[in-house]
Amino acid sequence: MAKHGVAFILTLALVLGVLAVTPKVVQSIGVCYGVNGNNLPSPSDVVKLYQSKGIDSMRIYFPRSDILQALTGSNIALTMGVANENLSAFASDPSAVANWVKQNVQVYPGVNFRYIAVGNEVESGNTQNVLPAMQNMNSALSAAGLSNIKVSVSVSQKGVLAGYPPSNGMFSPEATSYMTPIAKYLASTGAPLMANVYPYFAYVGNLRAQIDDINYALFTSPGTVVPDGSKAYQNQFDAIVDTFYSALESAGAGSVPIVVSESGWPSAGGTAASASNAQTYNQNLIKHVGQGTPKRPGRIETYIFAMFNENDKRGDETERHFGLFNPDQSPAYTINF
Repeated sequence: MAKHGVAFILTLALVLGVLAVTPKVVQSIGVCYGVNGNNLPSPSDVVKLYQSKGIDSMRIYFPRSDILQALTGSNIALTMGVANENLSAFASDPSAVANWVKQNVQVYPGVNFRYIAVGNEVESGNTQNVLPAMQNMNSALSAAGLSNIKVSVSVSQKGVLAGYPPSNGMFSPEATSYMTPIAKYLASTGAPLMANVYPYFAYVGNLRAQIDDINYALFTSPGTVVPDGSKAYQNQFDAIVDTFYSALESAGAGSVPIVVSESGWPSAGGTAASASNAQTYNQNLIKHVGQGTPKRPGRIETYIFAMFNENDKRGDETERHFGLFNPDQSPAYTINF
């Protein structure tokens, strides 16, 4: 972009005072749009908010006609999920998948679909439905002339990964039976693995028992925390992402890229959950994802969780405080993209 274009964007950031995006960062950072709240703005207002802040990528967790209608013509790149409860039917019935594609993708030609995530953090016996559902989804999209839309699944770091340091990463014994075939299938289709990456949960839950340094989690460590052969890790985000990459390599699918489908930090509700820590984490995440990890330098497509604080989210109190914005569209804290 010409220099005067960049200057315009910087000026816009000053005017908005909350979120502005340079072209390089726009291409790396999206924001998840969850709807588990009884006081959230209308989808049309949400789309306007994304546009006003320069956020050009969105993730939603299941199709909703009002959201898809609001996205029409916006050019916001969309990752749309298949609800976990649909996986069994989608694995066994290709016609159910074809109908889903017809009703939720084909009838919205003005929506910029980028990925279909077939499930999110799928657990227990339902994991065996993921791969056949993905295969049926790819077939349905291809039959509809929409093979440009990549099909993946979004997985959690917890329960899926094993191994320390990152170079020893592998899929956990519990996950190997379904993750290895999924990884090899993604390698065959050229689609990424979508991974939810949360240093917050690793820090609070001590998932990496060797490291419990909050600075390591917040990207604020002054130097190397985890040496790993020729590589050095200064933040936990890189370590988790590279553990995923090592797991893919161990599964014979080292060519598969990773899209970070969720990452964020809560601003209230629990241990280390504060507006200050959330601002520090997300601001540093935005700065960091353009450079990549020690194992894979280069831009990492990443989605911040989430656009809004959602008062109907289940689980720990922190789950209701991951938003960049409050339901009235005021900022939960200041972030500069």
